Amino acid sequence: MSHRKGMLRFVSLAATGLLASVGLFATTAVAQAAEEWNPDSSYTTTDKGDGTYTVPLLNADVPDVSVERVPASENDEGRDLYYMISTTMQLSPGAPIMKSYDLVNWEIVNYAFDRLDIGDAFSLRNGSNSYGQGQWASSLRYHDGTFYVLINSLNLGGAYIYRTDDIEDGAWTRTALGRSLHDPSLFFDDANGGVPYIIYGGVSAVRLNSTLTAIEQDFPNFIQRSDFASQPYVGSSGLFEGAQAFYIDGYYYVVMITWPSSGRQVAMFRSTELLGRLANSPAPYESRGALNSNGFAQGSLVPIANDEGEDDWYGFFFRDNFPIGRTPALIPATWSDGWPTFGNNGVVPVNGAFEKPISLTPEQERFERLKSIVGSDDFDNDAPHRSYQDEPWTIPNPPDLDESLIGVELLDNPGLESGSTAGWSVNDTATLSTSTDAHTGTSAVAVSGRVTTGSGPAQNVTGKVQHGVTYDVSAWVKYDNPASPATKQFYLTARYGGSSTTYTNLSPATNLTRGTWGKVSGSFTIPASQALSDVRIFIETPWTSTPSTAPDTHLMGFTVDDASLVGRPVTTEVAQAEEVAPNGSNLDLVWEWNHAPDNRYWSLTDRDGWLRMTTGKVVTGAYAHRNSGGELTWLEEARNTLSQRTFGPRESVETKLDLSGMKDGDVAGLAAYNRDFSYVAVKRVAGVNTVGVVHRGQPFASSIDQAAIESFLPGRSATLGAASEVHLKADLDFARTSGQLFTTFYFSLDGLTWTQLGDAVGPLRLDGGLTHFMGHRVGLFNYATQQAGGHVDFDRFLLSDALTSQNQPLDESDLDAAIAHAGTLDQSDYPAEAWTSMRDALAEAQSAKAAELGTQNQIDAPERALSYQLARLGVLEPATPSLDVDVTAGTRCVAGKALVTIQATNNEAVPVAIEFESAFGSKTFASVLPGKNAVHAFTTRQASIPAAAVSAEVSAAPDGEPVTVEADAAYAAHACN
Repeated sequence: MSHRKGMLRFVSLAATGLLASVGLFATTAVAQAAEEWNPDSSYTTTDKGDGTYTVPLLNADVPDVSVERVPASENDEGRDLYYMISTTMQLSPGAPIMKSYDLVNWEIVNYAFDRLDIGDAFSLRNGSNSYGQGQWASSLRYHDGTFYVLINSLNLGGAYIYRTDDIEDGAWTRTALGRSLHDPSLFFDDANGGVPYIIYGGVSAVRLNSTLTAIEQDFPNFIQRSDFASQPYVGSSGLFEGAQAFYIDGYYYVVMITWPSSGRQVAMFRSTELLGRLANSPAPYESRGALNSNGFAQGSLVPIANDEGEDDWYGFFFRDNFPIGRTPALIPATWSDGWPTFGNNGVVPVNGAFEKPISLTPEQERFERLKSIVGSDDFDNDAPHRSYQDEPWTIPNPPDLDESLIGVELLDNPGLESGSTAGWSVNDTATLSTSTDAHTGTSAVAVSGRVTTGSGPAQNVTGKVQHGVTYDVSAWVKYDNPASPATKQFYLTARYGGSSTTYTNLSPATNLTRGTWGKVSGSFTIPASQALSDVRIFIETPWTSTPSTAPDTHLMGFTVDDASLVGRPVTTEVAQAEEVAPNGSNLDLVWEWNHAPDNRYWSLTDRDGWLRMTTGKVVTGAYAHRNSGGELTWLEEARNTLSQRTFGPRESVETKLDLSGMKDGDVAGLAAYNRDFSYVAVKRVAGVNTVGVVHRGQPFASSIDQAAIESFLPGRSATLGAASEVHLKADLDFARTSGQLFTTFYFSLDGLTWTQLGDAVGPLRLDGGLTHFMGHRVGLFNYATQQAGGHVDFDRFLLSDALTSQNQPLDESDLDAAIAHAGTLDQSDYPAEAWTSMRDALAEAQSAKAAELGTQNQIDAPERALSYQLARLGVLEPATPSLDVDVTAGTRCVAGKALVTIQATNNEAVPVAIEFESAFGSKTFASVLPGKNAVHAFTTRQASIPAAAVSAEVSAAPDGEPVTVEADAAYAAHACN
């Protein structure tokens, strides 16, 4: 069957911004007889339907994969099951659990957590955010009937272990390990009693206690970088991370990514001792470069049962495929002398085809190909409620603030007008002195003799700063060294001491000009998780590992004056119980929120069949990325943005908005986004709704004008007049230019006739600063710039892989074929729940078919939903006919002889015919009315009888179709003495 393409009926928007009548197309659907039902594979799989697949095998962002097999002997399904976990960083819910039967087709079945934390950073609250942080590189393992997920958070308290005995819908319990473990992998040493370890970093280990609740012992650098130095194309340079350990045929294998200048590669190590050189009987690891082809690297080894009852081990690695993201690949391996060679003699071609390693029945193959990790949605709130949504959280009390420390200067001697350096100290090693070269007044503090980039004037603010307060910090800085660069970056930085020292930049990197005073400033809120026992604020230059090699560049002296640290009057947001509690709305598992959502401000129940997004607060423009990554845009500040992964090579998204609940200053729409983004939105200004396009490209400035960035592009907007509803469409083209995304936007007032809002905008590409280290996503959003409380309702989210620019007529052939196939099925052959789900999807498909259609999305979304349900029916066991009739048997004695008694109760709504059959005769009841009983006693003429059973054949026509079932009723041995 040919691949479908589609087009819209559209009106061009002229470059002047005026609507023109040129280019009006009136297309009609292709009329043709229904073809045989043979649905296309899902949008995210590369299963070709002929027993092969191509790599990468998921055309979507699924990075840092960890894959685990649950053997057929240890599950209820009677065949090997595979589960996979991936990185989702700041998104919520997070740590998605994906399931597969063939390692090629996957669908999301659960999440490890609803929200990783209820603090400010994960909740986009009080100036904090978790972009590029949150949950990274998790590990999924199954051991002794329990599933474990090991998660490391870069900013929320380190590593956690989640566990459950039901990975698809069980309640998870969480244990904090109290420290960060980079790219951790859980490993049970089953060759030595199942002792649990965590392999992490590049590469170290810790041993856990038997309950996996605490770290017992550290084993640093049990594999050393020098162990890999003999590999000619890598040597000892390059990053080592993402380690995962496996035990195969007497060897411990550690597979990890290395990243020298020549690109991502797979490094492998093996030893007969897990701890290698640190073992009681030292056995240093051997090393080998295992894969150096097209950037396929970090991930798992996966066992696949072969015909001999042994395991073949494949590689499951990903490669960078931005802006879609990091896309995974199942790569076969040929093993020789205990080492694998991946792909075709070490070559893994992009889009290269491999034979599927696991064979399924044709019906199973079809169903698996229709599974996806993205999906259209009608917002009917028909997804099941999941256990992870019920995470217990203790809401902290509001901060107990010392008001005397708010709104006042917290630095001692900030302008140095005392004539001394009182109140000032040195961070790291340097010398402080007073200087008469002041910004204002007569004195300033000069720093000289710096030995590190962090050497600079500091103030200890312990006991002055508080949680729950936003601080404005600044200082005027000047440097004069004529041998120093003409411009130099400076930072204000916080040093938090205590049990472990951490550093946080409080200001964006500020370029100062030699010989001129310049102001360095920023705003910050100290995370609730950060101890306040030892807090120092200082001025520094950008870090470098060897500053002494160029002291005039990195260690020049400088002068500081007129510093300030002031806490703002408290307007702090505090976590609320209603914010984290389930709100009765259950989204499909393909969706994730931008950060942990505020459940007070979204709903699938306020209006049936619609997603309501309410603005809970006004954007501030006061948020910034970590490590001086620059300010957030308003779109990035919108907490309750709902998103899915994108898929390639082309994706079209359509939705409809009801605008009647918007307030002035509200902005709502449909985005293709990462840190750079393009979107189509409706803005309400002075009561007037205008639709238009916004594009924010690279490079990223550290300080931005949020309103200017998110203003409509010239010639790409239109007023909506009195219209209260608008349809929006985004066509994402990843194939136009490698590594770049261009998006074309459209709007319509009726979903049939569409207006194109200019040419494609772009490019969008990987955020080089890694503040958003994930693939671009598509999302629905609503934020307020003036007042909170406005809302928009979204009706439908419709996907297609056909773009308008492909200029093909609308194609209903797959929809026709699915509807026709549904008409050939017999309800009595299928379980009731599955049949009902199919009939619901069929009703939606028939409704779409009966309506006038304006886009391929309106065809493809209902067709794919129906095809999924039809394919699901094909893999279910035929329904067993049943009638609701209770049958019981017993014994008693009459005149010294045993009687066998039998009773049947008709719980059906129609009469039933019943025939009892026993060793002592039979009895027929032609019609037993609803709610009535049929009772009979069989005479045995024996004083004692052994245990046996009476059978009952019951017949009825509850739905007009005759049904006959049989049931046995046992009775015990009986003696009449």
